[in-house]
Amino acid sequence: MKNNPVNKGVISEKLAGIGPVSRAMLHQRAAELALIAGRGSPAVLQSDYEQAKRELTGESDTDRQDAVLDALPESKRWDPVPGSAGSETPGAQSEDMDDEGRSEGEQIVLQGVEEANHDLMLQAARAAAKSDRQKP
Repeated sequence: MKNNPVNKGVISEKLAGIGPVSRAMLHQRAAELALIAGRGSPAVLQSDYEQAKRELTGESDTDRQDAVLDALPESKRWDPVPGSAGSETPGAQSEDMDDEGRSEGEQIVLQGVEEANHDLMLQAARAAAKSDRQKP
């Protein structure tokens, strides 16, 4: 069973809560991701929208990979140890911890670090685009 943090899908910007994710926020984040990738806002790809949705809602790549694996028939899934019955791994230690054992405080710090990294990449991409426009 996966634990869902209380604030999943509710984000903040510069420590101010801005509520649940809207279409406009999703589109803006996808355009930022396209700019960071060097494509600019007219060339926003579906993968940019998917990544923006994952980032803004807190969904991890492993959730998506698990969904893909669940869609495969049992016979097509990889069996790391043929004949092994396997065992269930223990869940999170408490309700405040995620599946990887991080406390709610660690999750918030990690979100802040990821958002700061995104802001730095966005500023660098905008500065590069601006300098490219100013060159003759």
